[in-house]
Amino acid sequence: MAASAPAAAPSAAPVPHIALLLPLKSPYYAKAADAVRQGFLAAASKEVHSLPVRVYPCTDETTEVVALYQQALANGAMAVAGPLTRSGVAALAANPSLTTPTLAMNLMDGTRTDHLYFFGLPAETEARQAAQRATAAGLLSATVVSTNTALSKRLAQAFSEEWQRAGGILQPEIVYYGDTTPLKELPQDPGTSVFLAAEADQARLLRPYINSSIPVYATSQVFTGNANTLANYDLADVRFYDMPWMLQPDHPAVMIYPRAVPALSPDMDRLYALGIDAYRLLQMLYEHDPANTLPLDGVTGKITQNGHIFQREGILAVMRQGQAVPVDSKSRP
Repeated sequence: MAASAPAAAPSAAPVPHIALLLPLKSPYYAKAADAVRQGFLAAASKEVHSLPVRVYPCTDETTEVVALYQQALANGAMAVAGPLTRSGVAALAANPSLTTPTLAMNLMDGTRTDHLYFFGLPAETEARQAAQRATAAGLLSATVVSTNTALSKRLAQAFSEEWQRAGGILQPEIVYYGDTTPLKELPQDPGTSVFLAAEADQARLLRPYINSSIPVYATSQVFTGNANTLANYDLADVRFYDMPWMLQPDHPAVMIYPRAVPALSPDMDRLYALGIDAYRLLQMLYEHDPANTLPLDGVTGKITQNGHIFQREGILAVMRQGQAVPVDSKSRP
């Protein structure tokens, strides 16, 4: 059974293994890195005949990851997962000719012709999916409601670009600074919609001021789990995208893997799921031809490949009676 070796040190003789590079010593990213580590090892524990996993921790991926990567190869790494941060991925990607199958757990722009691949959980992907779904539902006009945080701005931009690309009418954006009056005055004409570019606490505050007749879309940022029933009531009828790991406990892939103990917060639990699918994708890169094994029915969603980027398609859910309920892709919410 695949297992984790202790934190790696230079080996006297190379031993074939899978290397996992993570900022486990970082004061900023250690918690997230550990969630990914737990998920990666949970997936590895289900592979009886696979290579062992060796964890390579660091403090600052930006300055340490290149040397750590070379150390892993010298120790016999046959495949590498990591880095996790955008800056760490950029540092590793500065090498244009990586020859060992490598899966970075974040995304970056640019094309590759070597063995470096990318997989992450950018929230913008869900915003674009929301725009596509609203378009498919026949909605013609959208108003973006944002909260002026960095994440909210990114979500708003991603939705707006996708909405306009599909030919939708984009109304002036509403940026919430404490006045809910513009929300109460939103037009209720047929074909209108709202995209809530907000995180959970702000989304729960804003949703009740939007007329219930207006379809409201959002991302997984509004969802903190079905255990928070009372809080979820404030998000009545909001449609959002998230992953099977968070929404479908009876999903075939989800049922295979153990949950973290102790239980993780929703944000960390999504990173745990990222670790699971990262292991599965790296196995595929190392042992199989991706073209013959994709799409992958992952715990983070349906995974396809576009060049050197693995893309994730989440599932749509709607908040009803304080619970997030997955929506059949064939139905119109």
